Amino acid sequence: MIVEVFKSKIHRAKVTQAELHYVGSITIDEELMDASGLIENEKVQIVNVNNGERIETYVIKGARGSGVICLNGAAARKTQVGDIVIIISYAQMELEEAKKFKPTVIFPTEDNKLP
Repeated sequence: MIVEVFKSKIHRAKVTQAELHYVGSITIDEELMDASGLIENEKVQIVNVNNGERIETYVIKGARGSGVICLNGAAARKTQVGDIVIIISYAQMELEEAKKFKPTVIFPTEDNKLP
């Protein structure tokens, strides 16, 4: 049996940009991507702590060390600069593997840097 489980999370990052006229996605600082185990083009769920919105999109690599968290395209309508978001990814795996799997969670600082 295959189950879908929580794989990784960037917990409480601050939105630094929202670009409506873009081809959709979320741009994330490459340093945060590496630390959380996210890869470019991976599907993620974004939970906006400020307004309760939940959206799904895919990851675009942002400049390393920039702290960028930018909602692009239609997702830009669901957030504002300064909002706090939780970025979550999931993985599918066999049931026995899933029982042992440990997700990666990072807690960036207020300026979206690693502590």
